[in-house]
Amino acid sequence: MSESSLDDIKVIVFQLKDEEYGVEVEQVKSIERVQHITRVPSTPDFVEGVINLRGVVTPIIDLRKRFNIEGLDHSDTTRVIIVTVEKMDVGLVVDAANDVIDIPRSAVEPPPQVVGGLEAEYIRGVAKLEKRLLILLNLDKVLNSEEMDEMKEIEGQV
Repeated sequence: MSESSLDDIKVIVFQLKDEEYGVEVEQVKSIERVQHITRVPSTPDFVEGVINLRGVVTPIIDLRKRFNIEGLDHSDTTRVIIVTVEKMDVGLVVDAANDVIDIPRSAVEPPPQVVGGLEAEYIRGVAKLEKRLLILLNLDKVLNSEEMDEMKEIEGQV
């Protein structure tokens, strides 16, 4: 392994509206096409519901709603990124999953106070790459522990 590859972060790049975001590959279990989502009553607005993913009931979060971005109907490019947060699988609905890239740690800057309306707490950093600006998400903050407890309850109800 070369010296520089140890300083790289491997991320899955996905799109919401006109922005590109990234989550570390280590937190991603799979990327799925959208399937039937079963609504669960009395859940926060950004919780789409649950899916049965290979025998596992998985809560689904609409990241557009979570980040207060106007909604969009699912299309052929819509994907569900299955991530692990606090030892639980959660699906994140995104407009498109673009690619997997290595980002040098040196290209990552601390988050500004607000990026595209996103609260800074959701952002781990911003990566400047040639002609791209990539917002790296802090998944532990996107779903706080209280919300994760709700997700576990949802999982248990179904």
